[in-house]
Amino acid sequence: MLTDYNKFEYRDVPDPQIRFNEVLLQVKVCGICGSDVHGMDGSTGRRQPPIIMGHEAAGVIVETGSNVESWKNGERVTFDSTIFCGECFYCDRGQVNLCDNRRVAGVACDDYHQDGAMAEYIAIPERILYALPESLSYEEAAMVEALSVAFHAVRRTTVRIGDTAIVLGAGIIGLLIVQSLRISGAGKIVTLDLDDSRLSLAEKLGADVTVNSSSRHVADIVKRLTDGRGADLAFEAVGISSTVQLGIELIRKGGRLCLVGNLSKQISLPLQSVVTREISLVSSCASSGEYPACLKMIADGKIDVKSLISGTPHLSEGESWFKRLHAREYGLMKIILMP
Repeated sequence: MLTDYNKFEYRDVPDPQIRFNEVLLQVKVCGICGSDVHGMDGSTGRRQPPIIMGHEAAGVIVETGSNVESWKNGERVTFDSTIFCGECFYCDRGQVNLCDNRRVAGVACDDYHQDGAMAEYIAIPERILYALPESLSYEEAAMVEALSVAFHAVRRTTVRIGDTAIVLGAGIIGLLIVQSLRISGAGKIVTLDLDDSRLSLAEKLGADVTVNSSSRHVADIVKRLTDGRGADLAFEAVGISSTVQLGIELIRKGGRLCLVGNLSKQISLPLQSVVTREISLVSSCASSGEYPACLKMIADGKIDVKSLISGTPHLSEGESWFKRLHAREYGLMKIILMP
């Protein structure tokens, strides 16, 4: 439990009480998301203490509500991080990530408080549950939320066969975008980051070219790969002005830029360059129905998530791992806590 900014306590709390349409999930694994790390220090305002964090989880059903008919005790499941109402205008259109009553597990903001899965148990509405393929481990299942975010971003951006794509930021989401682009038919995939260990991992996972974004020659490298035009599309997976501006600089006239990262609440935009070069901007938030496909892609070995997991410590060690992630320890990627 985050009891104050930058302070955790490992403590006993009452078991969650399930409602008629919920199941009680015994949590087997819960990943630490980048949004959790940034929420820990109060910079986002979306993890207001006290709060039990965690939305990248999987486990086994141990109790079902009185109206639950589709699930039974003992089933291995994961769940969508978005708790959608299923009744509003956007849910009716299948855009559950835009639900008017949207909540996210492990988030406490001005609008709501929803305890998450960094605990022994969590109560989950049955409509956001997904069964795990038999061959899928709990640890791999904990990665499906991040993959669904990456895959949703690629679906939001028209990828044509052979396109040259730039991925700005080789964190978890960026590296899963690289893999999603590869199976979506992209031609050359160029990945940029400041961390050389992450760039090495990007090469392993399908990037054709990696460039340290501190290099003064980034634009020249991209132009050489594209006959001087620039890339067809770019994915910004950080969320700061400098990388958004770099993405706009690296794509060709008529190119597409997908904004995925949202670290900053506001950024500066080179408006004249966007308008006069007719750049298409699209944003991508969470996911919307991609879970089944993503679970299958992991189970079938089409997406490698194991290479992104740096450790699986016990939940009681969570605070120290949060601080290591917050310090951006070199080479550290996904940490999955085990209650």
